[in-house]
Amino acid sequence: MYPLNLKIDACPEELKPGLTEIAAEWPRRFAKSAKAYSLKFERCGKLCKGGLSVAFNGKMINVRYGRKIDAFRALGRLLGQEKAQDFAETAKFDMLGIQFDVSRNGVLTTDSVRTLLRRSALMGINAAVLYAEDTYEVPGEPFFGYLRGRYTHEEMKGLDDYADALGIEMFPNIQALAHLEQILQWPAYAEYKDTAQVLLADDEKTYLLIEKMIAAASAPFRSKRIHLGMDEAHGIGSGQYKKIHGETSPFDILNRHLAKVNGICKKRGLKPMIWSDMYFRLGSENHDYYDKSSKIPPEVIAKIPKDVRLVYWDYYHHDFEFYMEWIKRHRALGSEPIVAPGIWTWGRFWTAMPFTLSTVEPCMRACKESGIREIFATTWGDDGMECDLFSALPGMQFYADHGYSDKVDQDLLRSNFRGSCDADYDDWCRASEIDSVPSLKNPSQDANNASKWILWQDIFLGVMDPQLEGYELRKDYEKLADFLTSASKKSPLSRRLIFPARIARAVAIKCELRRKIVAAYAAGDKKMLVKLMKTDLADLRKAVEELWKTHRDMWLATYKPFGLEVIEQRYGGQMARLESLDARLKDYVGGKILSIPEFETKLEKIFKTAPGYLPNVSHGRVSTASTIK
Repeated sequence: MYPLNLKIDACPEELKPGLTEIAAEWPRRFAKSAKAYSLKFERCGKLCKGGLSVAFNGKMINVRYGRKIDAFRALGRLLGQEKAQDFAETAKFDMLGIQFDVSRNGVLTTDSVRTLLRRSALMGINAAVLYAEDTYEVPGEPFFGYLRGRYTHEEMKGLDDYADALGIEMFPNIQALAHLEQILQWPAYAEYKDTAQVLLADDEKTYLLIEKMIAAASAPFRSKRIHLGMDEAHGIGSGQYKKIHGETSPFDILNRHLAKVNGICKKRGLKPMIWSDMYFRLGSENHDYYDKSSKIPPEVIAKIPKDVRLVYWDYYHHDFEFYMEWIKRHRALGSEPIVAPGIWTWGRFWTAMPFTLSTVEPCMRACKESGIREIFATTWGDDGMECDLFSALPGMQFYADHGYSDKVDQDLLRSNFRGSCDADYDDWCRASEIDSVPSLKNPSQDANNASKWILWQDIFLGVMDPQLEGYELRKDYEKLADFLTSASKKSPLSRRLIFPARIARAVAIKCELRRKIVAAYAAGDKKMLVKLMKTDLADLRKAVEELWKTHRDMWLATYKPFGLEVIEQRYGGQMARLESLDARLKDYVGGKILSIPEFETKLEKIFKTAPGYLPNVSHGRVSTASTIK
């Protein structure tokens, strides 16, 4: 790659702060030598709607840009180029955003957010939101984010300043109806509770609290946008609300609540948006967001505030036509929707890239075909944020490249990822094979999280062992572990690949260990049990301990320390059970006990997956057969 001579003092004033931050991270790419290309940035009025043009002229690179973010996108492409060549792009969207979940146990450190913002800017992503259910400071409400790593006003303001320097708009993303179980768990909030996760609507004190929440969440940001959530309010009106008001139409409760919250936003000059699913769910007999027979009554549509933007989120469909239809259905509700595809980080250790690409691709095509101008991709941390959120970067690059082209060019995608992340795109996608194992029929259609449930399933109970019948995974996982360990040495950012490498190493042993032990036990082969104890079981205990320490190091480098207790309790349980297995086997082969009842129980196949497909399962489901977790 050719060196660049970045003379920041000669750059437009609006770019200087952001370029200074990027140059500090890329010292080896910026050089003051005779061989280096000098960069000249120039804002161009003809590109004001979004776009860039880069031309090489001798040892000068002329970068013309329409918006601040386009200048950083151009720089990202330049950093990834192997050979000097001209290029031009037109932005396909006015808002090309990204959402990071900071509510599901893992709260990104401010340094991590800044790093992700720099990566986003070099990709051309011009909006970023931190999804905070309760993890933000609300004056007078000490239980908001209590012992969960909440952000202070100063931290949020500092991030907004940093994002602005990079041409990125930040705005608050909170919840003003449901998904509030973290705050509603505390006795101090019992009077605000309809159900365990839904606020009590049509109650004055609820709106006084929401006003405080909105004021606190919006205060640190320049933007007047605010995302109020309100999705998945299952059981709205069925708890304390019903005791007070009796049976009431959920549609009516939702619309009245939204109108009141919208009024609070209007007083503050804020422009709200909400997730759209509750309108579709309440119109469905199955409470299904994507039910094609869902009917939303005209009188309900008439009462939806037209100045509240509805956000259509969809992480599941592979069908271009489905996205086209659902965009049309959203427009029929009376306003232009924002669309939110998903980068699959939730319920797993590493982003599911095959499934992400196969759902983001048709969604982005449909958005462009139907003229949608504002979108943002989501990441989530369901079931404990075990995932390294940085594993979303390849998905973010694919999404961003779609935002500047009609169709993503795979070679350019790899180059651009090298430019924005200084890492190998294929290596990072390969790490997804901890779940997308080669023996799957179609990984792009399978969002399983096999590495998670193989690792966390109880070693005595083997709840998921029947799901693995017919699969021979050990060699695949060992090969993957070796590959990722080698790939982790390529660049500073790629050191993160040691995490999925250690997962693959542990899962390679565990995926078949219990079955080996049970087979030897059933045959009365105590010599084999002794051998397995000295080899595979000892190796697994060591591998799990190494993985725990690697995961701990990754966590503390990425997230605030709050929430690590959830992860470490899972590892602690795993290591305790492995130690117990070793002790029980020693007692059995030594004749101190005559049986191990867990190994004599016939296992049932819980999930009826077709051959070549594996299920997606939570930690709680596989750690015990009991509902006591």
